[in-house]
Amino acid sequence: MTRLLALLAAAAVTLSTAVPAAAAVEQVTVRPDPTYQQEPFQGWGTSLVWFANATGGYPDEIRNQLAELLFGPDGLNLNIARYNIGGGNAPDVPQYLRAGAAVPGWWKAPAGTTRTDTDWWKPGDPRFFDAAADPRQRWWVDRIKSTVDHWEAFSNSPPWFQTVSGYVSGGFDPNADQLREDRIGDFTAYLAQAAAELERAHGIRFATVDPFNEPNTSYWRTTLGPDGNPTGGRQEGAHVGPALQAKVVPVMAEALRAKRLTATVSAPDETNPGIFAENWAGYPEPVRAQVGQLNVHTYGTARRTTARDIAKGGKKPLWMSEVDGHWGTGQSFTSMDPGLGMAERVIDDLRELEPRAWLLWQAVEDYNNMKPGAESPDGMNWGVVQIPFDCGPKDTLATCPARVNTKFHTLRNFTHYVKPGDRLVKVNTTTDVAAVRNTELKSLVHLNKSTQAQSVTLDLSAFGSIRPNATVRPVVTDEQGALVKGAAVRVKDRRATLSVPPRSVTTFEVTGVSGVNRAAALGGEYRLTGVQSGKSLAPSGTSLVQRTTDPAAADQVWRVERRTGGYDHRAEFSVVNAATGQRIAAGSGDAVLAASDGPAARWILSSTGDGTWTFVNAQTGALLDVIGESREDGARIGLYQATSGANQRWTAAPVPRR
Repeated sequence: MTRLLALLAAAAVTLSTAVPAAAAVEQVTVRPDPTYQQEPFQGWGTSLVWFANATGGYPDEIRNQLAELLFGPDGLNLNIARYNIGGGNAPDVPQYLRAGAAVPGWWKAPAGTTRTDTDWWKPGDPRFFDAAADPRQRWWVDRIKSTVDHWEAFSNSPPWFQTVSGYVSGGFDPNADQLREDRIGDFTAYLAQAAAELERAHGIRFATVDPFNEPNTSYWRTTLGPDGNPTGGRQEGAHVGPALQAKVVPVMAEALRAKRLTATVSAPDETNPGIFAENWAGYPEPVRAQVGQLNVHTYGTARRTTARDIAKGGKKPLWMSEVDGHWGTGQSFTSMDPGLGMAERVIDDLRELEPRAWLLWQAVEDYNNMKPGAESPDGMNWGVVQIPFDCGPKDTLATCPARVNTKFHTLRNFTHYVKPGDRLVKVNTTTDVAAVRNTELKSLVHLNKSTQAQSVTLDLSAFGSIRPNATVRPVVTDEQGALVKGAAVRVKDRRATLSVPPRSVTTFEVTGVSGVNRAAALGGEYRLTGVQSGKSLAPSGTSLVQRTTDPAAADQVWRVERRTGGYDHRAEFSVVNAATGQRIAAGSGDAVLAASDGPAARWILSSTGDGTWTFVNAQTGALLDVIGESREDGARIGLYQATSGANQRWTAAPVPRR
C-alpha cells in the first residue's frame, strides 16, 4: 500500500485547488433529476485478458502493486472482472500472437498432436481436459476475488480444433463464420467445463458466460506465410454471424445447466451498438429468451440509445462490457487529453446507454507496445496503467515500473464516488452524471473539457428535501493534481455554485439533499411532437398520425399516466388521448388506438435528459415510429425496432389545465 500511495503521489505533480468564482468565465447550470432513475448500478470492472496472462507470473512486488492499482481502495476500486477462457492454437503452431494474447486453452492434447488433428477432443473426457490450465490469469482470480462481486467468463475464440481455419486468430476470410457448426455442442461444453472448474477451484461464481467477442465483424483474420505458419492476426478472435450466434446461445444455456452452473448466457458482446442491434435482430424470440444479459462495447458510439431501448423492450439487463481508446498525441503520462477523453466516454455511455455496469477492455496495457515506434510513431495511451509485458523473475518495480496516465486519475472520480447500488439519474447536460444512494443525492461528476474555468451551478429543485446544512464539496482532477478536495459550499435556495478549473474532471460530493419533487416528474397532459417532423401526435379513427400542431386542437393533447415502476427508468406509462379517451397501444404489429388497458397499451419512456423521449412498447419492445421518416401532415405512426432516429423521438410539452 505504501508503494501504491507513493506512485499515486508521484503522478499528481502538485496539489490543485478550485478556481475562484471570479475567474470563471463560462456559466453552467446542471439539474439532476431523480424522477428518472436507472437501475441499481452494479459497478466498474475490467477484462483480465491479456494483462493477467502476461503479469500473473511476475514477482510478488510487481503483481501485487498492479492488483492494488486496479482493485485496491486507493486505486481504481474495481469490483467486476471478466475472465477470458482461452482457445489456444495447436502445439505445433509457432508463437505469433502479441505479448499476453496467447491465453492457454483448457484442453490437453495427446502427444504428437498437430494442427491437422481436429477430431480427438471429447467433451467431459478428463484425459483431454487440463484442470491446471492458465495459471497466470488464475493468480489474478485468487488475488482479487475478495473484492470482486461480479464475475463474467467470455471467449474470444474457440480452440483451434473447433474452428474452420484451424487457428484461433480468425478465419482466412474474416467475414465467414469461424466456429464450425458441427462443433457448437463441443464449444459450449468446453466453456461450461472451464467455468465449472474455475468455480470449484477458486470459490467464485460466474453470473454470466459470454461465448462471443465482437463476433459480427471483419476484425479477425489469419494469414499464412510461405512456410505455412501464421504471420497475421495477433490476438484470438472469431467471426460468428447473427444466424450462427442464434444457434450457439440456446446450446450454451443448456451446457451451463448441464454443469449445474447458475450463470446465464450474456451476448452478443458486439463492438458497437449498431452491430449489436443487427445481431439482436437476427435472434428469434425463443433464442432471445435464453439470453440473461445483453453486452455491448462502445468502440463505435452511434446508436447507444438503440441498445438502451432494445434492453428495455426485451426486459434484459445491459452492460457496457468493454472499451478503451487512445486520446491525445503520443504516449503520455501527464497530458490531460487521455483523461478528458476517457471521462467523456464514460459520461456519454452512462447517459445514453444506461448500462448496469461499465468495464474497461484491459486496464493494464503493454508499455512496450505503446511506446513510440511500436504501434505508432509517437506511441499510444491505451490502458490506464502501462507496464512492460516482458518483465523477468528478477525484476522489481524499479526495473519494471508501472506507470499510470490521466485516464487512471479521471476514472477514479467515477469509481470512488459512484458506487455499486447507486442509481444514476437524469441530468440536463451532456457533461455530467449524477448518482443517488437510497433516496439521497451523493455525487455528481462534471467534465470541463474547455480551456476556460467554469462556474457550475447545481440546480437541486427536482429533489424533495434539502436540509439547512446541505453542502457540496468539489473533488478535482486536473493537470495539477488528482482527487484534490476543495472547500464545501452551502446549498442556498436549492442551488449551489462552485468553480472548477479548465480541462478538469470534478466530482461534487453532496450531503443533505434527498427525496423527489413529485411536481418535476413526467405525468399530466402534454402535446407530443415529433423531433424530426415538428408535428404533433393525433388520432385518426383507430390509427395514429402526425398533424401540423394546432394549439386549439383538443385531440392533440395526451394524458401521460405513470402505471408501474415508480421513478425507475423502466417505469410503464399509459398514453391516453384527452379528447377521445383512446390509448396508444400495439396491435397486429402496428400502433393503434384502443379503448381498453393492458400490456399492449403500456409504454416505457426513455430520455437522455435533453427533453426528448422514445416510447418503447412494454409488450412488443418496438418503438413509436413515424413511418418512412415522413414529414408530411397526416403521415401514419407505426411501430419499428429501435434505430436512434429522430423519427422515433418526441418532445413532451406540458399543456396547462383547461
